[in-house]
Amino acid sequence: MKKFEKQNHTKIALFAGATALMSLTPNIRAQTSMDALLNKLEQKGVLTVDEAKELKAENATNSVADLDAAMNSKFPMSGWITSYKLSGDFRGRFDERTTSNPAQDNNIRMRYRLRVGLQVNMKDNLQVGFRLGSADPDSNGLGGSPVSNNTTLQGNGTKKFLYVDAAYGKWTPINDGTWMIGGTIGKMDNPFQLTPMVFDPDYTPEGGAIQATYKINDKNSLAFNGAAFVLSYSGNGPENMSFLYGVQTMWNAAWSDRISSSLGVSVFDIVNGDLLTTANAGSGNKGNSVNGAGVPLYDFNPVVVNAGVTYTLDRFPLYPGKFPIKLAGEYMINPGAPGSGGIAGGEPNGNQGYDASITFGHAVKKGTWDISYRYQALDANAWYAQIVDDDNADYSSGFAGGTNVKGHLFTADYALADALLFSFHCYVNSMIGNVNPGNSNSDAIHVMADLMWKF
Repeated sequence: MKKFEKQNHTKIALFAGATALMSLTPNIRAQTSMDALLNKLEQKGVLTVDEAKELKAENATNSVADLDAAMNSKFPMSGWITSYKLSGDFRGRFDERTTSNPAQDNNIRMRYRLRVGLQVNMKDNLQVGFRLGSADPDSNGLGGSPVSNNTTLQGNGTKKFLYVDAAYGKWTPINDGTWMIGGTIGKMDNPFQLTPMVFDPDYTPEGGAIQATYKINDKNSLAFNGAAFVLSYSGNGPENMSFLYGVQTMWNAAWSDRISSSLGVSVFDIVNGDLLTTANAGSGNKGNSVNGAGVPLYDFNPVVVNAGVTYTLDRFPLYPGKFPIKLAGEYMINPGAPGSGGIAGGEPNGNQGYDASITFGHAVKKGTWDISYRYQALDANAWYAQIVDDDNADYSSGFAGGTNVKGHLFTADYALADALLFSFHCYVNSMIGNVNPGNSNSDAIHVMADLMWKF
């Protein structure tokens, strides 16, 4: 991720970043010879031949200040902009799904994910950002999948889709070292700090959010998140939108150089759930008890508790630097649905979910790595299935992620370079409640191997 400060070379760096975005080549930094830089911008198509000649003439004295003024005359920028961040990633994936169920077929897919975004920082603690992302179209035809940026290789090289993955405005009016309070509106990265059992990592909700942190002392801090997200819009009637409301409080503590911990409590509520039809909200994931229109039969107002503790070793074999070991867990209960799990009235039921995990290491810089294990069980009606992890799946009705799933997850990551990561994931899952005992083999093994470039 490159940060371009608005100083003498702001315009040069911005055009270099744009050149990198268009050509997917490394950024061009300001050079000693300004003419050489202008030649490169001309070659990349950022400047026309005439514009490059005019700027070279205006820069005949080789003055950086003069060049900046000349660039600004051609490409004016608002005086309140302070910095930019251009970032993104590309991931190539091998994806295999297998089952022992004779009624289901195994499947292999080749996929990719592309995300490219720009963040603009301004005076008065203002920020605007957007990100474009790849995705296959969702089943409701309203856009790309809400829980995946993957695009499947298919269609004899047909052109693929690119969607708005994030578009937001943010204002942080208070940031004095003790308190930080900010608000965001638009389509944003999820502000809640929870596992994929609650929100798929690719889910970028739409609406408004308020975030705050309070520094108690050098070792302890509190974080607060509150949000209202639009889930569906019918266009008719006085109550034409379904909302997800949520609040979260997190206590983060650093007990020593070796030990840190976190503890959080979250409460959510989905209102106007009768608008969550397949047509309005999609049906990519499965698991909830639903009616003929795909509307969930029960309310969703769960309470989620999550906790984690990390112990850091000074060294560990085959690992450069300090070595973290993390234990984490999460528990969810939804009072809006019946409990006990299993089958009731021909439908899966149950209103609880939990996971527990252990992670060794952290693959963040070249030569670092991590391995982890997680067990998760998520009852059918513990939470709204369309926003949870879509990779955590079984073969109950074709291959689908969502709720009513239990099983294991094994992961391993290795940073081949600072900007290149290899990842391996293996899910081993089955259903919690099976509505068809005569076809009990719902087990699924889902293997993914990734290479991801980040910039």
